[in-house]
Amino acid sequence: MSILPAGWTAILYLIVAVCFILALKGLSSPRTARRGNLIGAAGALVAVVTVFLSARLDNIPAILIAIAVGSAVAAPIARRVQMTQMPQLVALFNGVGGGAAALVALLELGHNDDAWVRAAVVFTMVVGAVSFAGSAVTVAKLQELMTTRPVLFPGMRWAMSGVVLAVLAAGGFVIATGSIGWAVALLLLGLVAGVLLVLPVGGADVPIVISLLNAFTGLAVAASGIVLDNVLLLVAGTLVGASGTILTRAMATAMGRGVGGIMFGAFKGGSTAGSTEVSDRPVRSSGAEDVAVLLGYAQRVVIVPGYGLAVSQGQHTIAELASVLEARGVEVSYAIHPVAGRMPGHMNVLLAEANVPYESLKEMAEINPEFKNMDVALVVGANDVVNPAAKTSPGSPIYGMPILEVGDAGQVVFLKRSMRPGFAGIENELLYDPKTTLLFGDAKDSLTKVLGAAKAL
Repeated sequence: MSILPAGWTAILYLIVAVCFILALKGLSSPRTARRGNLIGAAGALVAVVTVFLSARLDNIPAILIAIAVGSAVAAPIARRVQMTQMPQLVALFNGVGGGAAALVALLELGHNDDAWVRAAVVFTMVVGAVSFAGSAVTVAKLQELMTTRPVLFPGMRWAMSGVVLAVLAAGGFVIATGSIGWAVALLLLGLVAGVLLVLPVGGADVPIVISLLNAFTGLAVAASGIVLDNVLLLVAGTLVGASGTILTRAMATAMGRGVGGIMFGAFKGGSTAGSTEVSDRPVRSSGAEDVAVLLGYAQRVVIVPGYGLAVSQGQHTIAELASVLEARGVEVSYAIHPVAGRMPGHMNVLLAEANVPYESLKEMAEINPEFKNMDVALVVGANDVVNPAAKTSPGSPIYGMPILEVGDAGQVVFLKRSMRPGFAGIENELLYDPKTTLLFGDAKDSLTKVLGAAKAL
């Protein structure tokens, strides 16, 4: 017996839906992202409490134990995860959500004989299983538990086609008969399909696939709302599916490629995972003192942050260096590429941690025309997003991707650990340009040395 009347339940669900919409709106800007997260979390809490008060629940102890165990596992992981591992965390939680939706649909199969509901069950199981298995592969790739390069094997296209046909056949049997045996087979086929879908993806394409799988999970949750006759699940899942789809398209556009090319480009050699060979061509390198002099006596400096900055946790040091330069009258700005790091907004959040003024962060379209007026471009741990191969090498895996026009600056300084290529595995010709200087070492250590030398000027 429910405690809340149906009218109050509908009102609370409406409030929750509004909270989710406001949360998505807040997440559209670094300025309001924290508030958006809090609004979304509050909405989710209200939703859970509303379900407990309005639905007839027969297994409350088991539900509470499951919530307690999940919270005990997830909360410490979320609090301790490093910024550089955030994409893996997103993929992990997203995959768990898809898997949960698939299992719930499987358990609900025997409770309804309506063909349309069974169709929703089939859709939820397949999409949820694909999201779960695919997300597990993306986590393994980003965590380097397996190769980040595309994984292909002879006959893979035929295997994928066979699995798709088997999914359609099993799904048809489930809809027609309601057989649990066929449903379990369908679930297993969905898991295989998820693995095969993501294995051919490599390099900088992996975070885009995470976003796509996030959209899949949203669609699975929306379909589970039909299965469970729950409007809130339908609304929330649709919001996640729509926002995930928009984000996927935005990231693909930032890479200058289509979603289809990202997912299946490896079959034609179009993945962003290229060679990992290190060139032995000579480059011009300098010490921290030389870089400090170059920066300290410039009029305009643009900083280009990348994944290397995030790995070294050097954001506070670079913010302090910028303050020292500004105290000397140097104009400092930051050039932010949409897919710098491992996900959209990665660099914005990283620099916000160091209290870098939001006004100093310039998006690609805004900063590119300004590079020609910059005395020095300081590239910290970025490679692919400034690589001219995206414009000059039609055979390159990143060809067509919009880049930051770092080469237009008067002088270019790269802070790199080594001459190893970036995440996409593509050699950067800008490193060999006569006006380019390299400072080798861990980004934070190098920045600390440059900061000390700049203070001594």
